[in-house]
Amino acid sequence: MKELFITETRARLRTLLAIGYALFIAYVSLSPFSGWREQGLEFADVLHMPLRLTFTSFDAVVNVLAYIPFGLLAGLALRARFAVVVSVLAGVALGVGLSAGMEYLQMYLPARTSSNVDVLTNSTGALIGALLAASITSWTWFFARLTRWRSGLFHHGKEMDFGLALLVLWVFGQINPSLPMLGNVFIAEAAHQPFVVPLPDPFNVWESAAVMLNLLMLGALLLTLLRSPRRVVPFLMVVLGVVALIKFIAAAVLLKSWALLLWINGEAMLGMLLGMTLLLVVLWLPRPVVIGFGALAALSYFIVVNFVVDGNTPAAAMSIYHWHYGHLLNYNGLAQTLTMILPLLLLFHLWLIRKV
Repeated sequence: MKELFITETRARLRTLLAIGYALFIAYVSLSPFSGWREQGLEFADVLHMPLRLTFTSFDAVVNVLAYIPFGLLAGLALRARFAVVVSVLAGVALGVGLSAGMEYLQMYLPARTSSNVDVLTNSTGALIGALLAASITSWTWFFARLTRWRSGLFHHGKEMDFGLALLVLWVFGQINPSLPMLGNVFIAEAAHQPFVVPLPDPFNVWESAAVMLNLLMLGALLLTLLRSPRRVVPFLMVVLGVVALIKFIAAAVLLKSWALLLWINGEAMLGMLLGMTLLLVVLWLPRPVVIGFGALAALSYFIVVNFVVDGNTPAAAMSIYHWHYGHLLNYNGLAQTLTMILPLLLLFHLWLIRKV
C-alpha cells in the first residue's frame, strides 16, 4: 500500500508539471492569440516543404531545448505507471503530437510561421527528454532518498501536489530578468547614454507593497506545504536564493551589460524586508488563520498589480535586451500572464486545503 501511495504521488505531481509545461509551450507558440484567420494553407503541404526553406540554427537549438523539459516531465510521469519502452515511446508521441498541434494552429496566425523543421526539432527534444527520464528513473537510490526527503519535509495528498506544482510555477514566473526581484513592473529603460547620469525614478510605494504581498503569498504557500513551520524561513531563503541566482544568470546572458543588476531596486528591497517581518509574525498563527491570511494576501496582490500599479507592457522591457528575438517578447508576456493567474491559483489551493 505504501509503494502504491508513493507511485500515485509521483505520477500525480509529475503529470501536473508536464501539463503546466505543455501550457507554457502553447502560450509561447500561439502568442499573441490575435488575428486568427484562414490563410489557404494545408498542413500536409507544410509537412512536405523542403527542410532548408525555414531552417535557422538559432530556432533549431531553441526548439530542441524547449521540448527537452516536456519530454523529461512526460517521461517521468509515464514511467511511474509503465515500463521503460512504453514510457519513452508515449513521451515522444506526446511531444510530436503537441508540436504538430502547435504548428497546425500557427497556420491560422499571420504573425507565426508553420514549419516542418519545428516539428522535427521539437520531436528531437522530446525524444532526448524521454530518454533522460528513462535513465533517471533507473537511479533507485536517488528516488529512495528523494522520497524520504519529501515525506519528511512536505505534507502528502493531491492538494499538496497541486501546491508543489504551484511553487514551481511561481519560481518559473520570477526568473525573468526584466522584472525586479519579486516585482511585477517591467524594467523599461528607453536608452542608455554613456557618461550621462540618468535622473532617478520616483520611489513607488505601491511597487514595494506588491513585492511584500508576493513574498507573503509565497510564505503562506510554504506554510501549507511544509510539515514544520520552523522550516519555512530557511526554505524561503533557499527559494529566493535560487531565484536570484537564476535571475542573475539569465540577466548575464540576455540583458545588456549596463542592465545586469536592474532587477535589484529599492522598491524590491523594502518590500522584501516588510514581507519577511510580517511573515515572522504569521509563523505563530494557527493554521486556519494562516489560510485566511494567505487568501487576503493573494486577493490584495491581485488587486494591486492589476488595478493600482502600472506594470507596463511586455514590449517595454525589450530595450534592455541585447537579443532581438520574438521569443523574448513572448516570455515577457508569459510573465505578465502568470502575475495575473498565480494569486487566483493560490486562492484555489487554499480553498482546497481549508479542511485538510
